[in-house]
Amino acid sequence: MPEEAAWCPARHHRDSCRAGAVAQAAGAGPRKSPQAQPPLPEEGRGERLVELHTSFRELLTFFCANATMHGAIRLVCSSRNRLKTASWGLLFLGALVALYWQFGLLFEQYWHYPVIMTVSVHSERKLFPSVTLCDMNPHRPSPVRSQLQALDAFAQENIYALYKFNFSESGDARFTEAQRPEPAFPLDRGVRLQRLSGPGGQNKVGFRLCNSTGGDCFYRAYSSGVTAVREWYRFHYVSILALLPADREDSHRSHGGHFVFSCRYNGQDCHARHFRTFHHPTYGSCYTFNGVWAAQRPGVTHGISLVLRAEQQDHLPLLSTEAGVKVMVHKRDHTPFLEHRGFSVRPGTETTIGIREDEVHRLGSPYGRCTDSAEGLDVPLLYNASYTMQACLVSCFQQLMVETCSCGYYFYPLPAEAEYCNFARHPAWGHCFYRLYRDLETHRLPCASRCPRPCRESSYKLSAGTSRWPSSKSADWILAVLGQRAHQSPSRSPSPRSNVAKVNIFYQELNYRTVDETPVYSVPQLLSAMGSLWSLWFGSSVLSVLELLELLLDATALTLLLGCRRLRHARESRPGQQRASHTKPEASQLPSDCRHDVKRPGALAGVSAEE
Repeated sequence: MPEEAAWCPARHHRDSCRAGAVAQAAGAGPRKSPQAQPPLPEEGRGERLVELHTSFRELLTFFCANATMHGAIRLVCSSRNRLKTASWGLLFLGALVALYWQFGLLFEQYWHYPVIMTVSVHSERKLFPSVTLCDMNPHRPSPVRSQLQALDAFAQENIYALYKFNFSESGDARFTEAQRPEPAFPLDRGVRLQRLSGPGGQNKVGFRLCNSTGGDCFYRAYSSGVTAVREWYRFHYVSILALLPADREDSHRSHGGHFVFSCRYNGQDCHARHFRTFHHPTYGSCYTFNGVWAAQRPGVTHGISLVLRAEQQDHLPLLSTEAGVKVMVHKRDHTPFLEHRGFSVRPGTETTIGIREDEVHRLGSPYGRCTDSAEGLDVPLLYNASYTMQACLVSCFQQLMVETCSCGYYFYPLPAEAEYCNFARHPAWGHCFYRLYRDLETHRLPCASRCPRPCRESSYKLSAGTSRWPSSKSADWILAVLGQRAHQSPSRSPSPRSNVAKVNIFYQELNYRTVDETPVYSVPQLLSAMGSLWSLWFGSSVLSVLELLELLLDATALTLLLGCRRLRHARESRPGQQRASHTKPEASQLPSDCRHDVKRPGALAGVSAEE
């Protein structure tokens, strides 16, 4: 059997490979062709465009000998000492594992997008904030006056049953008149005040609410009897107000427009265009001052000063137990939520309120969730004002109230084509409302996730001081000038001073703090941290990283090439694909540079015949 053709060296010239292969196929034996050219020296050959190493060992040796990473050369310089080579190999591998472990921790922290708060102080002129004031005198609308009298009589029954207190003996004319209510009023007399025994023998006061079928009931209980009476009265009061038409008049006219006796800002008189009026069901007639005023200088003389009327006329004593003025300082074009952020001013005093402003600037996605407007949110804002988180939460609750209970709560605006809850049309609305409100208090409603914080938010830090006003020596002439002495009723108000109050609101300083959210890791900071870790473990640079990437690419290409060569060799070695003649060399036994030059079996036979 003729001897199998041997592999040609990888660096022999193509002609020499072809001559040797033809000679072996013709039976000439392994003799050397007289025309074979010696291989070119290394410096004489030009470098090819793409040239790979012949083995992984050669690839790794070349990388370790020429890489700029510290420790790589130690893997090849001590090749004769296997202990050193193995030790440095383990050290190099351990450093690589530690590096990428720290990279993982770094990226895990980066993908959490943490932020830090940066506080800075600025000094410039600011617009004076809006100020909302309410007289805390909820009125009795004339269309439902008889219904409110019936409610007062029902309240008198409940309070007498619990505490044996008779309003008629107290001399309150309103409750005396309320003893003859009109029977046409649909009052739910099943919702009564009751004494409840709590855990541990603690007595509570509350009332029971049931659904439309009466199969699901629960108690709304309070440890304070005063709170229980107020909430019970408010529940019936809201149902009565829901009978009013939507376009009713503002109740500020009940004071004849004299709630604000005087108003001055920065030494100048205020005008009617500087404020708007509205009615709050609990806090009565309200005025919001929206003058476009720029704070020139800090101090009391450069702020707003108001003299207010605090007389409690046409009062609902079971609904509002306070006397005075409710005040709230808020940003312009924001809805004032007095029940959440308002504070009270005592009658017969001069209250001085200093303002310090803080601004918060939040980052949006991916560092957090915030919004600049109500656009794109799941909750349609029911208030015709700028976006605030509280306005969004109230709008979300009202929307869920309409969807769940088929009516809306009277204290909040209504969505389109909805109506307020009342006993006449929705007998079990209280059960549905308090169930939903309890879910809101326990954060089981989706409103918190639907209402993000504003990206830019201003808050006001207030500091207040009070003094007696007017003083005992000046009270006579001040009250006479204000017109309170002639209208004073000695039986209802022992002190004339209790009908007036003075409020001064000003900037304590024009400096304001800005709290900005700053990312802990921005992209440059992330790259800087990665470079620090890479230098710590390998003492290299970005170019060293590129060298490592080049090693990976070369190893991948060499793996593919050797895999394709082995697959081709396996296919050509099958029994059905063996060559018929054993005298000609196998193409798979030739180097890749020589395979394409070997002729077909027919051509080889012709050459053999000629010889």
